Amino acid sequence: MKYPVYQPYLSGKEKKYVNECLDSTWISSNGKFIPKFENEFAKYIGVKHAASVSNGTVALHIALLALGIGEGDEVITPTLTYIATANAITYTGAKAIFVDSLASNWQMDPKDVKRKITSKTRAVICVHLYGHPCDMTALREICDEHNLFLIEDCAEAIGSEFNGKKVGTFGDIATFSFYGNKTITTGEGGMVVTNDVTLYDRSVHFKGQGLAMHRQYWHDVIGYNYRMTNICAAIGLAQLENVERIIEMKRDIAEWYREELQDLPVTFQPEDANVFHTYWMCSILVENSGDRDKLRNHLKKNGIDTRPLFYPIHTMPMYAQNFERHKVAEDLGWRGMNLPSYPELTKEDIQYITGVIRSYFH
Repeated sequence: MKYPVYQPYLSGKEKKYVNECLDSTWISSNGKFIPKFENEFAKYIGVKHAASVSNGTVALHIALLALGIGEGDEVITPTLTYIATANAITYTGAKAIFVDSLASNWQMDPKDVKRKITSKTRAVICVHLYGHPCDMTALREICDEHNLFLIEDCAEAIGSEFNGKKVGTFGDIATFSFYGNKTITTGEGGMVVTNDVTLYDRSVHFKGQGLAMHRQYWHDVIGYNYRMTNICAAIGLAQLENVERIIEMKRDIAEWYREELQDLPVTFQPEDANVFHTYWMCSILVENSGDRDKLRNHLKKNGIDTRPLFYPIHTMPMYAQNFERHKVAEDLGWRGMNLPSYPELTKEDIQYITGVIRSYFH
């Protein structure tokens, strides 16, 4: 493909830091880059503690384990998100309870969250979908009122802000992903962040095979091998040094798309006035769901890769035992698609891509 949907921006000190790992022979889950990356990431987000892990899915699993979520519990989460959010809940033995989206910004609907709370509800996982923050004021109030934990899934929203404050700072605990297509990457990797030292200690305990803090080779809980490698942390530190530049480039791309698409029969994902949207993906809706895949095929023939919006999880076989309707999420899921969104796209590239979209409709 001439234009992949995403590719990482590797224009900093990634090679330098990785070579330092190789020269030192510290290439596994110990080494200087792990605490450096954790400390710098915590500082960037504005939290006290950050624990690196091997990917974003296990970050969610660790966050749930740290909160004590388990068999018989219910965790409310949006249906319009990547499957990992629901799977992590299922790993613990808890049940994922799905809520609909808001048509205005595609984020989880706080009113539907309130409707889904039962005596078994222990937590809410909000997902800052495609880089646009959820309504954290409403969700924080709901969780406080009903004594629920609030978990932020920030996999797609590094650097995004709500009311001038970075996402990842509103919940009891939050998670990030550094997969190859994320705003910053470690290849595979994730982070659990919190201001609560007990939740931090529990996260570190679970991610390291349940190893007791003060007794070598003594394990006092069933833990997991969820640690990040020093090489991954080295890449992450180099990426973090360029995060503001990457976000600036992605916001420029989003603005170019918005300008070029404004007279076409497609809708660009909106941005609420009180948020800073980092546009992990630039996404559009076509007017009729029947056009979505036809347009994707048209773009593919012209060397342009795309992705559909996430299919609502409640429609997938393993989560569809009970019939549910989430009309907004379903509508978005059937009509939406992600356009190439990687940082090094130029304005001329965007004009070419949108020109191909224009040719489909004309």
